[in-house]
Amino acid sequence: MSQIERVAIVGGTHGNELTGVYLVKKFQQYPNLINRQSLENFALLGNTKAIAEGKRYIDKDLNRCFSNENLQTPNLLNYEDQRAKEIKQILQPQSHPFVDVIIDLHSTTANMGLSLIFCDMHPFLLQLAAYLSSINPLVRVYVNSQSKEGGFLRSLCELGFVIEVGAVAQNVLNAELFQQTEQLIYAILDYFQWYNQGNIPQTDNTVTFYEYIGTIDYPRDEGGEIQAMIHPQLQFRDYQPLNPGEPIFRTFAGKDILYEGVSTVYPIFINEAAYYEKGVAMHLTEKQRKVIEEK
Repeated sequence: MSQIERVAIVGGTHGNELTGVYLVKKFQQYPNLINRQSLENFALLGNTKAIAEGKRYIDKDLNRCFSNENLQTPNLLNYEDQRAKEIKQILQPQSHPFVDVIIDLHSTTANMGLSLIFCDMHPFLLQLAAYLSSINPLVRVYVNSQSKEGGFLRSLCELGFVIEVGAVAQNVLNAELFQQTEQLIYAILDYFQWYNQGNIPQTDNTVTFYEYIGTIDYPRDEGGEIQAMIHPQLQFRDYQPLNPGEPIFRTFAGKDILYEGVSTVYPIFINEAAYYEKGVAMHLTEKQRKVIEEK
């Protein structure tokens, strides 16, 4: 793989996720914090209008607007579709190659800790993840190949990925998560610098990751009304094992609904506030461990 030359750090793709918003504002005010000798790094606010209004989005979720079809359709006139086109122009100015890396900063109301979200099993990203998890055991890795087709910002380039942190409420800053995310970004940029210099730190070349297998919605009636809540025993247990027969929901009448799968899974994004409208109560994953082949 060739050298990494340009890195975009994007915050506020969702306007009410303040960790990314204020990290980008900090990097814009103090660009020396993200400067590295062999890299051109820049910080960009995503959904600027939603940020100003303290909303997730104005017309539609910006982080679903980056499909080729959307970007190439000129008559999509709502705000987020237009902003997606503007962001793509910023990431690839005229007569310039596209950025090599997109680091998309998000926060969640689910108890995701410090999560890296990848679109695929790219060896370079897995090596990066192995290094980051070796220096910080709080780092977890989620691989969701479905997100390649979902119009996500990170899908625009081969090395695009998300840093997802939580649990933190929408429109709230959490100083501990803010600082942990900031330090993670610096470690990532340092790694890119070392890669360009041919001096990547050695790790054991293994990485534990959680691979997407599906989603579960809340139980609903014929009108789409939710009929149950995340069970108290499952709440805030992201990345923890869920076994067949264990409670997953509790109805408003107090009845437990059990997980009916045939094998142990690892739920994440449990009870994410923004996913109610998407019909998602949680993502289900399988826990994997992989030895990374050196390239």
